[in-house]
Amino acid sequence: MLTSKQRAELRAQANPLDTTLIVGKDGVTDAVIEEAERLLTARELVKGKTLETSLMTAREVSDAICEATGADGVACVGSKFVIYRFSEKCQEERNQTGRAKRKATPVSRMDPVRRSEKARRMAAKQQREQRNEYFRQQAIERAIEREREKQLRNQD
Repeated sequence: MLTSKQRAELRAQANPLDTTLIVGKDGVTDAVIEEAERLLTARELVKGKTLETSLMTAREVSDAICEATGADGVACVGSKFVIYRFSEKCQEERNQTGRAKRKATPVSRMDPVRRSEKARRMAAKQQREQRNEYFRQQAIERAIEREREKQLRNQD
């Protein structure tokens, strides 16, 4: 399952790609699935198109191909769709050409939203802990006062 950040990065990578997978009026057939398998193994990221004569929408085609191949749907816009699946073959080629090893799915280096969210959570946690400590101290002081008053009453 891809995160929204990973999906956004893959959509950006798919923009310049040519459409390599075309689904016609017969819909998702075995031949289309085999072609998708071959393309996913060779490229990892595949852009496809459904023709107007097809009885299926791009979303339906994308979901059917993803289910059959084990890929993840990245985007569906109009009659075009993009699917992604990590390929060991592509990873080996990257390693042989001397390019740096890449993780299974692309990840953005800096995520300011998560960082600020984490900081807000930490600040809220500290406030809760300070408030709880204050109330504990107040409860202890009241209990001590009650005990003193009780002792004073017993002495009288």
